[in-house]
Amino acid sequence: MSGGLAAPAARIAALHRWADPVSAVRFVDARRVEALARLDVHTVGELVSHYPFRYLDLTTTADLRTVPAGVDATVVGRVHDINVKRPRQKLAITEVAIVDGTGALIGVWFNQPHVARSFRVGERVAFAGTVTLDYGLKQMRNPFVERLPDAESGPEIARILPVHRTTEGLTTNWLRRLVTEALLVAADVPDPLPASLRAAHDLVPLASALRSIHFPDSATALAEAKRRLVFDELFTVQLAMSLRRHQLVDARPGHAHTVDGPYVERLVAALPFELTSDQAEAVMTILADMAGAHPMNRMLLGDVGTGKTAVAAHALAACADSGTQAAMMAPTEVLATQYAHAVGPLLDAAGITWALLTGSTAAAERARILGGLADGSLTVAFGTHALIQPDVAYRHLTLAIVDEQHRFGVDQRLALRDKGEGLDLLVMTATPIPRSLALTAYGDLETSYVRQRPGDRPADHVTTRVVPTSGRAEAYAAVRAAVAAGDRAYVVCALIDESDATQARAATSEARRLQRSVFPDLKVGLLTGTMPPAEKRAAMERFRAGETDVLVATTVIEVGVDVPEATVMIVEDAERFGLAQLHQLRGRVGRGEKAGQVLLFADPKTDDGRARMEAIASTNDGFELAEYDLRLRGEGDVLGQRQSGLPALRLASAARDHELLDLARTEARSLVAEDPTLERPEHRPLAGYLARQLGDAWRRVSAG
Repeated sequence: MSGGLAAPAARIAALHRWADPVSAVRFVDARRVEALARLDVHTVGELVSHYPFRYLDLTTTADLRTVPAGVDATVVGRVHDINVKRPRQKLAITEVAIVDGTGALIGVWFNQPHVARSFRVGERVAFAGTVTLDYGLKQMRNPFVERLPDAESGPEIARILPVHRTTEGLTTNWLRRLVTEALLVAADVPDPLPASLRAAHDLVPLASALRSIHFPDSATALAEAKRRLVFDELFTVQLAMSLRRHQLVDARPGHAHTVDGPYVERLVAALPFELTSDQAEAVMTILADMAGAHPMNRMLLGDVGTGKTAVAAHALAACADSGTQAAMMAPTEVLATQYAHAVGPLLDAAGITWALLTGSTAAAERARILGGLADGSLTVAFGTHALIQPDVAYRHLTLAIVDEQHRFGVDQRLALRDKGEGLDLLVMTATPIPRSLALTAYGDLETSYVRQRPGDRPADHVTTRVVPTSGRAEAYAAVRAAVAAGDRAYVVCALIDESDATQARAATSEARRLQRSVFPDLKVGLLTGTMPPAEKRAAMERFRAGETDVLVATTVIEVGVDVPEATVMIVEDAERFGLAQLHQLRGRVGRGEKAGQVLLFADPKTDDGRARMEAIASTNDGFELAEYDLRLRGEGDVLGQRQSGLPALRLASAARDHELLDLARTEARSLVAEDPTLERPEHRPLAGYLARQLGDAWRRVSAG
């Protein structure tokens, strides 16, 4: 194991220096402590990990005559002219022209007249940004600026300069100086990766990577540093996931279910359709997990309308054949009720007892259900978080199915696990997740995908159009036509009530407006997440029964609502919704034999916004949309990474670094298989590194 320290005490001291307050770094006084805190930098290690967000490559500067328009470039020149123009009231344009002997380029800033005061004619500067051509003149809008020494050559020229994110009271140059000092403080921190792993995959030592990520000597050194640090981030996530999986699965005995008994056979016979090949494969894999010696820990991912519920029903039937119990928990009462409506009749046909338990279940019915769960006369419980209340006891719970699990907190999932020893866990989501992101956010779970839709519906069974404001009458006509044909329509709003801070249409007022002014002859209903459970249930039942023609709703209908007669959906302010949300919402129409249409009212103000609307209108493939959204926005804290306790990715990208992700997953699982407690001497620095990266959240990660 490398790291440069011989004595264990010295190693421990070095590790502590990484966690020392940032004030331990030279030049960091009280004022700079406050400034660094605004950058979320509080320790020496966090300062060392405050990586540059871009680099000024002065080794490959382009001359001003030949640099082409439309490219990102770094150029160097002397300030020739400084102007502030005011073509109209409330508009100031600052122009700083630089020359280099071959040509000229103008840096442009809008409504920042103070920028002019920061330049002086004759000084040497570097501009970095995108070159544009305007009226025959080369320009850069809001370029990054680096002041250079007056000399034409020297140590500050022909080098790669880091550009760190700054804040008030900290200039770029000062941040470079503080990072330099922090690297000296943290220089002796042991490399957490075993030497054999680094050698096998040509990973540079940590100390070298940290120096080069901030102050690279060359493009090659920078690339090697990024590769090492990206691997570290991904490996940390995968190692945490592998350790959690070992504790929850490999180190625990499970319940070997009977998966080919009479209840499963009767359930299969009761299905009104034949399973798709994706569904059949998922059923086979899940039942094989349930028959195994260790607990199942699996995620079932399926696009909207692909029939995940039918797959899950097989697992419920296997519990009946095994003489045990199953709980299926949904994040909302609407969704839990929907599952009872969809799966309950199949269980009835198979002779399997079940009940629905939610927060609004009447006291007498609740007492009956609790008694049935306690004595085992009830096999399956559908419900919300009511299933995990302290007074809910199961005689022998061996399977938990959690739908849209990212909507639950970690403590809620733990509470469900605690209801049964060696519990099999199946989590489901109708939110399409790219494979790379699933491995990052849910690396402790095995995955099964269901992409095919049952039946012979064409790809354009549901069409999506972006409609301008001028097309509102056309959209309302589509609603009327649907209702006249015996169908129903949704109108989805981003907000519940009007807000002074936004012009977005709100559900409550929109329902009143539509009933009064647009559809006075139709029945308009309202469904929002803030309504009491009984009112929500009643509103949904009226719509399902056809007593309501048009249902105005918020995203409470996003998941699991199944009304086959709903064929039209209008989405107000569609640009306010994420792509995944819009895809989920449109999955609420066209669920029967009739085709569906989704009309998106949108007025996006940005290129990204317009691109997102074009994407949702051009494809019905949720996984394709998910990949697009991942490329567009990055993973950030998406999909519950925060609630899982895992650190955010600083350099790594699940979308871009899929090869390193696969490598990190393979190495993490191999290491945990060999040393599941990380107690070997060569793994102890790795255990310390992991604890430092995860902090107090490690308790939650290790607990599941």
